[in-house]
Amino acid sequence: MPSEKKSGYRKNFSLIMTFILMMLVLFAFSLILAYRFSTKFIENEFVSEKVNVLEQSIKPYNDFFQKKLPEVSYYNGYLDSATASSFVDTVLLEYPFVSRVIFYDSEVRNTPVSDGLNTGKFSFGPKSIYQFGTLIPSDSIELFTQENTHNFIVGDDFNALALKLASYIESLDTAHVPSQEELFSNFSNVRANKITYLNIPRIEDLKIYKAMMRRKLNPQPVYQQDMLSFHLDPYKLRIINSRPLLYQYIKIEPLTYDPLDTSSDGYMTTEITLPGPFSDYKLYFISAKSFIDKEILNYFLPIALGILLFYSIVVLVAVLIYRNLNINQKMFKLQYDFMNNLTHEFKTPVSVIKIAGNNIKSAASLTERELKMYGKILDEEADKLNGLMNKLLAFTQIENKAIELNQDKINMVDFIESTVESHRLKHPDFDFTFEVTGFRAFVTDPVLLGSLFDNLAENAYKYSPPERKKLHISARLIKGRVVFRFTDQGIGIPASEINNIFKKFFRIQNQYNQNGSVGLGLAFCKELVNFMGGEISVRSKVNKGTEFKIVLPYNE
Repeated sequence: MPSEKKSGYRKNFSLIMTFILMMLVLFAFSLILAYRFSTKFIENEFVSEKVNVLEQSIKPYNDFFQKKLPEVSYYNGYLDSATASSFVDTVLLEYPFVSRVIFYDSEVRNTPVSDGLNTGKFSFGPKSIYQFGTLIPSDSIELFTQENTHNFIVGDDFNALALKLASYIESLDTAHVPSQEELFSNFSNVRANKITYLNIPRIEDLKIYKAMMRRKLNPQPVYQQDMLSFHLDPYKLRIINSRPLLYQYIKIEPLTYDPLDTSSDGYMTTEITLPGPFSDYKLYFISAKSFIDKEILNYFLPIALGILLFYSIVVLVAVLIYRNLNINQKMFKLQYDFMNNLTHEFKTPVSVIKIAGNNIKSAASLTERELKMYGKILDEEADKLNGLMNKLLAFTQIENKAIELNQDKINMVDFIESTVESHRLKHPDFDFTFEVTGFRAFVTDPVLLGSLFDNLAENAYKYSPPERKKLHISARLIKGRVVFRFTDQGIGIPASEINNIFKKFFRIQNQYNQNGSVGLGLAFCKELVNFMGGEISVRSKVNKGTEFKIVLPYNE
């Protein structure tokens, strides 16, 4: 049996170590894969998230281009220097990337102009030109008037948009109403660091402009047009770093900017071109690899915790399954031993009864001595069977609370003396001593208390060597509770088995317990004590002895 037990322990230990090693390997492998995934993900994010940074940073420009520029058309060409200055102030205040604005107070007529565009009877030229700087309120500078040119030459900004206007009017289908997108694209011109915008005329005015180009108007009508040229500074764009843990530095650089190779110096870089008038520039992103490693770690840690939680659950489930299998195996063994021992307990008296019966049956005549002997044998074996059946029945009834607790007053000294005498009759070599201190009688169930005394006395006798079959019983009243101690000088209980001795069907494997034990005695005692509202405990030393302590409520 010990060798089989040791072999089972080795097998279980090998199985557990194999499982733990496999889990550790899988856990480490999962962490490696998770870290590689995190690294790849953050590297891809470093490349892809620049689009979001660009969108956030360029949003003010888009707002300026789509919402602020069209406001020029609200004035229908009747802007003057004062009104234009007020409008420019709001632009400079809201959009710091606008460095200066050139205002062309212009007119369309069917007579030639000295500066501007002349096409047939369609002429387009400036009356005056003003420049507004970055100071708020704007510092207005007159650059050109029809009376005084100030040696200022009308430049490409005006001429390019004027030519674009003429081309559009020439190809205009007056029977068709143009869309806002069509008008906006033909009345604005986007160039490097510059946007020039002309107020959009009414449809009726466009038809008149068309007629002018066809030389169909003899009078000399004059129509006001306002053109503004916005000079932009890309370095004044406010960079919004939406991923500060990913991008360490972001700056605006010319498109031709090509720094020395940074990849070999422990840096990661990427870039994206700015749109529209800023297309000669780009956003340049740079981060140290140690900086990126922190973001990789921030992304990796939750994944690692998730993996740890997953494997913890797997291990916990495995432990619970192993524990349940182990418990089931132990329960099966306990029940198997119980059935074997119970069968043996029944078989022995039944066999004796059968033999005695056969002897009586086969004998021609029996002497008086033989009749008494066989009668005694049948009576003793029947008592054994009856005692075993009563113990099983009582155990089941107590466990299921199927009986009621009787309350009878007993004299403690008389009760213990009765128990001692009955056991001395069965075991003449059993040495008993007892003492009662602090009380003489108390109210309890005498049958259940007698079962407790009988079971513990039988155990003390059974598990003691022949020369030390001794039992001392003490009964004391301590703090309103009755405390019984049963102290023997037996073989003792190993410390590893102390927690198991009150379990059903449990038997300690030793030389005194090979046959005839069902494993119900101490479990029955614990159920009895619990039923009576008390507590039972044990302390023991191997080869020195065991002491059972029972505490019951005291009631006079």
